[in-house]
Amino acid sequence: MNLHPAEKICAGIIATLLVFDAILIPVRGVGVDWINYALMSAIGLTAIGVGQFYRTVRPEEKIALAATASGLFILFTIVGSVFNYLLLPVGPRRIDDILTKFDAYLGFSWTDAVIYVASMPALGSLLRWIYASSMPQLILIILILGFSGQRDGLHRFLLTGLIGALISIALWAMFPSSGPAAFEMLPASISSTLDMVVGSSYGAELNRLALEGPTFLSPKDALGLIAFPSFHTVMACMAVWFMFRMAFAFPVFLIINILMLPAILVHGGHHLVDVIGGFAVFGIALFASKQLVRSTRLSPVPA
Repeated sequence: MNLHPAEKICAGIIATLLVFDAILIPVRGVGVDWINYALMSAIGLTAIGVGQFYRTVRPEEKIALAATASGLFILFTIVGSVFNYLLLPVGPRRIDDILTKFDAYLGFSWTDAVIYVASMPALGSLLRWIYASSMPQLILIILILGFSGQRDGLHRFLLTGLIGALISIALWAMFPSSGPAAFEMLPASISSTLDMVVGSSYGAELNRLALEGPTFLSPKDALGLIAFPSFHTVMACMAVWFMFRMAFAFPVFLIINILMLPAILVHGGHHLVDVIGGFAVFGIALFASKQLVRSTRLSPVPA
């Protein structure tokens, strides 16, 4: 395959996680929804194939950049999610009680925040849509950066996301947490009013997974397992940072991702310190991605 150096790094990360997944699946003894994972993987591989076509057969590098990055992003999402699930169960090691104490010290109560937003149904509905926009935003940014020919920016974006996700998974594996939704019971009227993404039933499933682990893996049932650090915060930071120079798009991404912060807390069922941790992870991942891209910048563009 004809890949840029940064794309090779991403492909190497994906291949490594795939090997770990292949080892851990039989070790854990879990069932797998092979058909749906194969369909999702086919989408990612097809995108990479399109990228290769426009890089080697009918040279259109902008299309190649966007398609290849989209495919790599999709494949990483698949193998990364499976790997995260295969680290379950975590037993009684969760640190949510410590995180809740930090929140209290900062004057934040998740339950109070949810009740406050529930008093304004229109705001609650808006924040729900904002929260659901995280992944589509990333795909859109990949397309914008790719089709505008910003090779370095696109590759920094990809690497920041992959490195940020790996850091988040590693921290969660060492210090697992599920978020306040897994421990604080909201009145039923509040949950139904907000139509919460991460509510009490979601929290109950997180508790079950933390204690028992998964028995069957399917992309249709995948949940966000990591509370601290908040990867949704990492994604929000990525959107704002990498759209900063795109005058036509930046104001929209800025507004959406300012609103993303309360959406993460309320609909994402996060501690306030999860969000703070997400900012820190983004900073580390961004620095690492800049160093990696800088080290490969002199590599020739594939013909």
